[in-house]
Amino acid sequence: MKNIKTLERLQRLHSLIAIESTGTPKELARLMNISERSVHLLIGELKDYNAEICYSRSRKTYYYCNDFDLQVIISVNVLTNNEVTRIFGGNYFLKRNLFIARFVQ
Repeated sequence: MKNIKTLERLQRLHSLIAIESTGTPKELARLMNISERSVHLLIGELKDYNAEICYSRSRKTYYYCNDFDLQVIISVNVLTNNEVTRIFGGNYFLKRNLFIARFVQ
């Protein structure tokens, strides 16, 4: 769940930067309900994805210096036991066999 939360924060930060409405780092941290350090870490992650992020002291906002877009898509699929069996090619990972496998090791 921690990774999903980080992705959600990245998406929110991207949206605010894209409309140039972040405020100061302190205001941004308060807006996103995270620490200033977390804000800087998230900005660093966006930069890792080749986003050129600049800060305007006069407008007090972050903005993109280059043409950058971020799309975060989270997909969750619930599998039945039969689907898990087909994926792993057997029934070793079913619950009844996990209990036996613990004692075999």
